[in-house]
Amino acid sequence: MKFATKAIHAGIEPDASTGAIMTPIFQTSTFVQESPGKHKGYEYARSKNPTRDVLEKNIAALENGKYGLCFASGMAAIDTILKLFKPGDEIISTVDLYGGTYRIFTKVFEKYGIKFHFISIKDETDLEKVINKNTRMIWLETPTNPMMSIIDIKRVSKASKNHEILLAVDNTFATPFLQTPIDLGADIVMHSATKYLGGHSDVIMGALVVNEEKLFDQLSFLQNSCGAIPGPNDCFLVLRGIKTLHLRMERHCQNARKIAGYLAGHPKVDKVFWPGLESHPGHLVARHQMKDFGGMISFTLKEDHQQAAFNVLEKFELFSLAESLGGVESLCGHPASMTHAAIPKSEREKIGLKDSLIRLSVGIEDADDLIDDLARALGK
Repeated sequence: MKFATKAIHAGIEPDASTGAIMTPIFQTSTFVQESPGKHKGYEYARSKNPTRDVLEKNIAALENGKYGLCFASGMAAIDTILKLFKPGDEIISTVDLYGGTYRIFTKVFEKYGIKFHFISIKDETDLEKVINKNTRMIWLETPTNPMMSIIDIKRVSKASKNHEILLAVDNTFATPFLQTPIDLGADIVMHSATKYLGGHSDVIMGALVVNEEKLFDQLSFLQNSCGAIPGPNDCFLVLRGIKTLHLRMERHCQNARKIAGYLAGHPKVDKVFWPGLESHPGHLVARHQMKDFGGMISFTLKEDHQQAAFNVLEKFELFSLAESLGGVESLCGHPASMTHAAIPKSEREKIGLKDSLIRLSVGIEDADDLIDDLARALGK
């Protein structure tokens, strides 16, 4: 089954009781049993809900995985992964990553004795130097947030398998339409379904996809025991959003290509970070492991200070200044003071996250109108 067909049909059947083509919102906390233990597969909605079941199957199919799990947010999904580990375990992460992920790693789970190493993961030798007997997982983003760095998933998966450690990939920026990490050797795929999967800036949700049954059982136990599950209405919204994921992603990518080209030629722009540009250091890897290059762009200004970025951000009319990404509308943000403020400035600067860096989530509006908005904001 091709992706567009899976987005609409995978894991989804007409409602057995009514024939409704859209999955119903099962807004219930509990389910009646005929006798103790004799039920129709559902007992209590924290453990299982029919609307959530359909969404979990659908997302798993999109990622070419066997098992899906949905959570109240992307951070709840990451929190669940981290609860697989115990004091003394070590995790290697990309140094360039979402600020909220960095925060939960360093401010929450480090207190419980889990050690985190932040490295570039671009050089296999550097990765091998950090792996030791206590290493339990490698955590990747690709493209990374906000620098759009590209990590070769297949190469890293070889190292993880050689050392029998888990490989987890945050696939939020790429989505399963552009990239399927499980096919490249990942053990866990994570999504902030809030973003492109939902696609309409109206829901908060996270998701995990795995292939291995034992790993699924461990994560499912934590999902049920800790209870960070999404409500059925949110599940319905993401199911509805996924039906147009392929169409939206095609337009996001088309618009991003035009905007990246415009920014690359603008006299006030210093550097443009978008893996579709041939000048991008990860372009060849991205071309190999991705179907297209995504709708996220970051760029720095030649006038390299925070106020210069603020001056641009405050002049936008179509790009809305807001946290989050992946909706149909275009958003702009200042990572250093917004999404990545939890990361110390010294650490941000190591990866090139300057105070003048602006991140764009390119929507599906007309690209010419978006370029006109950029022209007004940047000036001549």
